[in-house]
Amino acid sequence: MSVHKYTGKYHTAAEPTPGVLHLSFNRPPVNAFHDDMWGELRKTIEAVEFDAQYRVIVLASSLEKYFTAGLDLADAQSTLAGRKGLDAARQAFKLNKHLVDFQGAISSLQACRLPVIVALHGACLGLAIDLASACDVRLAAANASFAIAEVNVGLAADIGTLQRFPKVVGNDSKAREYALTGRKFSAEEAKQIGFLSEVVPGGRKEVLDAALGMAKTIAEKSPVAVVSTKHLMNHARDHSIQEGLQYTAAWNMSMLQAEDTAIAMKAVLSRQTPNFPPLEPVKAKL
Repeated sequence: MSVHKYTGKYHTAAEPTPGVLHLSFNRPPVNAFHDDMWGELRKTIEAVEFDAQYRVIVLASSLEKYFTAGLDLADAQSTLAGRKGLDAARQAFKLNKHLVDFQGAISSLQACRLPVIVALHGACLGLAIDLASACDVRLAAANASFAIAEVNVGLAADIGTLQRFPKVVGNDSKAREYALTGRKFSAEEAKQIGFLSEVVPGGRKEVLDAALGMAKTIAEKSPVAVVSTKHLMNHARDHSIQEGLQYTAAWNMSMLQAEDTAIAMKAVLSRQTPNFPPLEPVKAKL
């Protein structure tokens, strides 16, 4: 089926190599996110997840100078203004629903069974940290700059940064510093604290090429092994080592029966490239 079905109003879609879906945000001039944009992202991620054609997702930006400037402040003001006239309790219920939906859209990247690689460049502000923290692998161009900028507009970051970023970097003090000051930090600093896997010399094209190269490598692996690895690492992050080991044993007693293991071992012994069958979605009939 055509990859173009995943192109939306605010992002483009391409399949640069088999099994790799490249989604590129495209809302000039700065990729500021409003409700429709994050809603569209969620629908796309949730649709791709069970498309047997794809095994890896790469997120990037089509704009030269911006990954994203973060939240569309004009849209946010309009959202808040639309609740005037309601009492405090009713405003709170509406705002809660909006926030939970927004959180769910960004969390869809983490929940997606396919690994998500993000290629960051230029200005990566506010929501960029939420998005990147929910992805599996983060690469950045040398020209990337970051900021947990919500505090600068009178907000506490509420879409996942305060929950994920400290776990990703493993440095609570540094995470608090960034979140409380809103100061910018460079790609090199982001790598030093563990936020990035790699800083790629150059800009948008160079980091995208690096991300697509990594995605191609992953797409050639067993989809059972790849999906299982992401699932088990997500589980391990919020559980003890012993709980993680027990869960992995229970998970793998099924996964080890997949034909992928035999295919991979045979390929290693014969020094041939393995060809793994795709994962088909299982749809409940309830």
